[in-house]
Amino acid sequence: MIEQMNDLPAGAVGFTAHGEVTADDYENIIVPDLEAMFALRDKVRLLYHFADDFSGFETRAMWDDAKLGLRHFSGFERVAIVGDVGWIKATVPAISALLPGEFRSFDGSELAAARAWLLDGLGSD
Repeated sequence: MIEQMNDLPAGAVGFTAHGEVTADDYENIIVPDLEAMFALRDKVRLLYHFADDFSGFETRAMWDDAKLGLRHFSGFERVAIVGDVGWIKATVPAISALLPGEFRSFDGSELAAARAWLLDGLGSD
């Protein structure tokens, strides 16, 4: 299940993942929110928080995530990945090396620090 973060300023979008993240979560929440943001601006900042109760992704959800990333290959200015899921944290350096933009992982206890990093300099361009 995906929960939207509604307290981020313009230019940033955030989600918290609980339990299993499904393709419906992507198709009904994540993709529409990000597409709406990309319709307004070229660069977006994303905060993706994996809560302690996160249990994984449906295969179709992972496919939807990959398609979204490819469609907006250079559109992510900063991405903060927050959580204590080992395999997700391990992928962040590879993603960061392959994609433009800044990608950084934070421990689950560092949500406030991730948010501060994500928003630093937002709107100062």
